[in-house]
Amino acid sequence: MSFAELTPPEAALWAARTGLPLPADRHAAVAATANHIHSVVAVLRELDFGDTPPAPAFRAEQEMHDAAV
Repeated sequence: MSFAELTPPEAALWAARTGLPLPADRHAAVAATANHIHSVVAVLRELDFGDTPPAPAFRAEQEMHDAAV
């Protein structure tokens, strides 16, 4: 899935819609940060976790500690 990068004016618009108006000098930085986060999440979405159980299935107390010193 491809996406169009968020532009500084769009970042300002979305921020204003959520009640967080941005100063004009922050629009570009917020857009760049949002685009970076989106690119990282896109990579995570492509990962195949296969048979990895969900986190609640992990039980730390069942771990075997057999390290030798």
